[in-house]
Amino acid sequence: MAEEKKKGSFWKDFKAFITRGNVIDMAVGVVIGGSFGKIVTGLVNYIITPFIGYFMRSGDLDSLKTVITPEVVDAEGVVTTPEVAILWGTWLQTILDFLITAICLFVVLRIIMKAKTALEEAKSEEQEAKEAAEKKAAEKAAAEKAALEAETAARLAEKQAALEEATLNQEKLLVEIRDLLKNR
Repeated sequence: MAEEKKKGSFWKDFKAFITRGNVIDMAVGVVIGGSFGKIVTGLVNYIITPFIGYFMRSGDLDSLKTVITPEVVDAEGVVTTPEVAILWGTWLQTILDFLITAICLFVVLRIIMKAKTALEEAKSEEQEAKEAAEKKAAEKAAAEKAALEAETAARLAEKQAALEEATLNQEKLLVEIRDLLKNR
């Protein structure tokens, strides 16, 4: 039963892994990168190398090599010992492949990074504008609250003054009534 849970867990985890967007994007990138590598290799092998070879005496960059031990051929023309050589031309082709691929990747990544930076700056500016608007709204609400409290305090002060005046008037009236009753 533990093995079934492990298998179920394994396949569940694998499914979660494989269905993530970044894994699929990475797989697409690998496929496109492989195809792009073939395009660059074709560019170097079929266009750049023959162009460079045109200016060389041998006419071919592949023939640029240093033979360490020549091949040995028997009387029938069969190679018994293959040639051992340093293939400088092939190595230069590989370097050209790498440089072209690196330049292309650099350009693509630079464009992506600039776009990402611009997007982050736009989001940052949007966030700052949102925060400024929220701060302004909070300040306005605080000002309105303070104004309302001041207005309420003023009304209370007016009511208190009116109440005190009424109390004073009642006291005067009571004094006058008392004086009238004494004089009678």
